[in-house]
Amino acid sequence: MLSIFRRLMKNEKGATAIEYTLIASLIAVAAITAMKTVGGKITNTLTNVSNNLT
Repeated sequence: MLSIFRRLMKNEKGATAIEYTLIASLIAVAAITAMKTVGGKITNTLTNVSNNLT
């Protein structure tokens, strides 16, 4: 069991994959947050336009 753990610690491919996964997930969270903010502002703008047209 200890030899498996040592082998995993020496293997850098797994660490690189984890790092890329973390970076991708952070980018996804940032994109979702930005889209929610922009979407809310667009909704407010379109609501104002609709109210002014009626």
